[in-house]
Amino acid sequence: MERTSFFVDDDMKKYAHLDEPLPIGFGQTISQPSLVLEMTRLLSPEKDGKVLEIGTGSGFQTAILAKMSAEVFTVERIPELMEKARERLETLNFTNVRYKVGDGSLGWPEYAPYDRIMVTAAACALPDELVEQLANGGRMVIPIGPPDLQELKLITKTGNGDIRITTVEFVRFVELKGKYGWK
Repeated sequence: MERTSFFVDDDMKKYAHLDEPLPIGFGQTISQPSLVLEMTRLLSPEKDGKVLEIGTGSGFQTAILAKMSAEVFTVERIPELMEKARERLETLNFTNVRYKVGDGSLGWPEYAPYDRIMVTAAACALPDELVEQLANGGRMVIPIGPPDLQELKLITKTGNGDIRITTVEFVRFVELKGKYGWK
């Protein structure tokens, strides 16, 4: 699978066809396309759904979520990355994305609940704030664990609000900075 070179900087474009993470600046990476695809499949976005994305990064995952959902609310802690992602997504004429710079581990409570939550950085533990913002019947995909290796988790909230946690595979992500970072 080839990731479009549109979402990486000029010096990385020659590597855009590789199925591996690539640097996007500020110590952050764009995930390999096969993992983006797998996480999107697990999340199972719906056309009429509202998605919260934690970690906008380059905007690659955001674009996929925006194509598959009614609304995407994306939070990025690094203003420069958010601005580049916004420019890319506006160039592609996405009008269903809202942007926020801040601590993604706290979510975006003003617009909760969300049908789906995609977290693209690793937390040391499952963020309570994100679980609270997940709608009953919703799904969240999040990597959880220490710096060297994390477990990719699928969190589902039943219709009555019970939480089910499934470990899908082992992954390696950059740190979710903020309250649920690695300390």
